[in-house]
Amino acid sequence: QVQLVESGGGLVQAGGSLRLSCAYSGRTVGSFPLGWFRQAPGKEREFVAAIAPDGLRTFYGDSAKGRFTIPRDNADKKMYLQINNLEPADTAVYYCAAMIRRPISSWTRDDMYTNWGQGTQVTVSS
Repeated sequence: QVQLVESGGGLVQAGGSLRLSCAYSGRTVGSFPLGWFRQAPGKEREFVAAIAPDGLRTFYGDSAKGRFTIPRDNADKKMYLQINNLEPADTAVYYCAAMIRRPISSWTRDDMYTNWGQGTQVTVSS
């Protein structure tokens, strides 16, 4: 059974940094892409970043380029989202997701991801 559990959210001042963690369970998860999405109040869920199973390819949404990185550690069964220079616009619930399917037709569409965590709140104060 696949489970994804996010942690690391909280209240941070603008300009600060935060590292979100996603711990996953299930034997096959390490062989599939993982991603981060976020949803701000009153807005649609937004793609943030994704990473290939081997960690060699990463993809970032426009709002994440330059300030976000998405490393993963399959041995430890964890994925991370490092966010630097936080902005109030980064305030949202952040979700990690696994794309346990093939073939891959899109890395950024949320309907391609089959398993989701419960989310962790990130609030950035100005």
